[in-house]
Amino acid sequence: MQDIRNIAIIAHVDHGKTTLVDKMIQQTKIIRDADKLGTLILDNNDLERERGITILSKNVAVPYKGAKINIIDTPGHADFGGEVERVLNMADGVLLLVDAFEGTMPQTRFVLQKAIEMGKKPIVVINKVDKVNCRPDEVNEQVFDLMFSLNATEDQLDFKTVYGSAKQGWMSTDWRKPTDSILPLLDVILEEIPAPKQVEGTPQLLISSLEYSPYVGRIAIGRITRGELKAGMNISLCKRYNIVEKQKVKDLMEFEGLEKKKTNTVQCGDICAVVGIEGFEIGDTIADFENPEALPPIAIDEPTMSMLFSINNSPFFGQEGKFVTSRHLKERLDRELEKNLALRVKPGIGTDSFVVYGRGVLHLSILIETMRREGFELQVGQPKVLDKTINGQRCEPIENLTIEVPDEFVGKAIELSTRRKGALIHMDSRDGRTHLDFDIPARCLMGLRSNVLTASQGEAIVAHRFKDYEPYKGEIEQRVNGSLVAGETGEAIAYSMDKLQDRGRFFIDPGEQVYEGQVIGEHTRERDLVVNVCKTKKLTNVRAAGTDEKVMLPPPIKFSLEEALEYIQEDELVEVTPKSMRLRKILLDQLSRKRAKD
Repeated sequence: MQDIRNIAIIAHVDHGKTTLVDKMIQQTKIIRDADKLGTLILDNNDLERERGITILSKNVAVPYKGAKINIIDTPGHADFGGEVERVLNMADGVLLLVDAFEGTMPQTRFVLQKAIEMGKKPIVVINKVDKVNCRPDEVNEQVFDLMFSLNATEDQLDFKTVYGSAKQGWMSTDWRKPTDSILPLLDVILEEIPAPKQVEGTPQLLISSLEYSPYVGRIAIGRITRGELKAGMNISLCKRYNIVEKQKVKDLMEFEGLEKKKTNTVQCGDICAVVGIEGFEIGDTIADFENPEALPPIAIDEPTMSMLFSINNSPFFGQEGKFVTSRHLKERLDRELEKNLALRVKPGIGTDSFVVYGRGVLHLSILIETMRREGFELQVGQPKVLDKTINGQRCEPIENLTIEVPDEFVGKAIELSTRRKGALIHMDSRDGRTHLDFDIPARCLMGLRSNVLTASQGEAIVAHRFKDYEPYKGEIEQRVNGSLVAGETGEAIAYSMDKLQDRGRFFIDPGEQVYEGQVIGEHTRERDLVVNVCKTKKLTNVRAAGTDEKVMLPPPIKFSLEEALEYIQEDELVEVTPKSMRLRKILLDQLSRKRAKD
């Protein structure tokens, strides 16, 4: 029997989790061609690299001292809760990776809480001890306090700590004594993490993840909890609602480094990929052909937000994207549903729109950004928070919000949060920075992050995670200013934009093409204002001194996708194409908008 260890890595965004796994792969000499070294091997999706966050969990296997260590990378963000649940199901222990300066952060807490509830044994890795002003011993105490507050057992609290710098490629049990490799961490994994229990009997495998290959179709990935699987054997697929289908395993693959290799038999406790099974979903069980026994399915966090996706019907449609029809949009959303567990899709009003439900603005904006890069053109509406009625009372999702700001901006951060129904629960100050904890309704988070960052001159660290449903907290103040709306289609002229400067701030540059009904700026007043930015200067043959002064325009406001989604009002949409992003009114014609208001 092969010696196996299954571990999941937990870390806050940007604490060095992916770098650490890359170093493990390099030092165990799995990848021999040198050109692959030096890049982030795990975060191989462009979006993951740009944002520095892990979105999809990935599997890697590292051989060490005759044992096989299966490493599962987990997403750190609470919006990807669906991914986290399934990943932890496959692991026997977790590596908790913490930055030696920043200490434990809210998103570390989110995944750690799930791991402790499932009874997983943690090893603490304090990374980045090469940083100046790092405080490894203090952070170790902080981790202990956090685990204690999450009701960890005696055994879980008796954790081993390893210190090091993943970037420099070393780990040690004493941070004052650096070593020359990452191997001390692998030794601790073999000592501390239990090998999976060998359970004899009929085979059982819970499908926890899936991949898609254009050659063999959908591939089921999971961990064998009992018995063993063989290539070519007949099995039963146990689905939800007690449905059982008889099927056959075509091929089995096990992980080796970053690759998968074919194998004939996979034993209990190992993680493998199964090819040839049709119609499965995540949470289904592969069981014995004769006497199928299903494992309990994975519980997944419910969606807390919905958004309207529709085809692009603006005057500029089809100019930049490859996929513009509702058929393309529907096929793409159906593909996403296969692997994105926390997502739901329902048909909208009319044939070309869909209502997409997700875990938060980040969860949905990552999907929109991915589609846009694949060549899709689409329009999305204002995100809406999903309320529930519990015991006859209207309840809404409440989030735990944590803000860390320099001491001089604390008042501003508290004022911005409490104005949006945030309740301050806890506050502590250290080394010139203050840590604030709030309970705040999910709908009030829209646009809060950008406001706090502006107020703190970009110094704030803002994070939030879902807490629970609580009674509705009442109305909040929305965006006060109206929009500047283009009155006709054409090219924006600097001359007319200059004359309109006192009306508000623009989102567009001179020379940009605009269409009637496009939102091109923010009005200084509350109501919307239709303006004509395509008007050129009338030429006369009268020459007077000082008539041709140089036009000076301030730089326009440029939104990121999340900011645009948070900014728009109910009667507005965000038009997303592979090259541009525009804000627009749902009704482009001014008269139609007036009639709709009346």
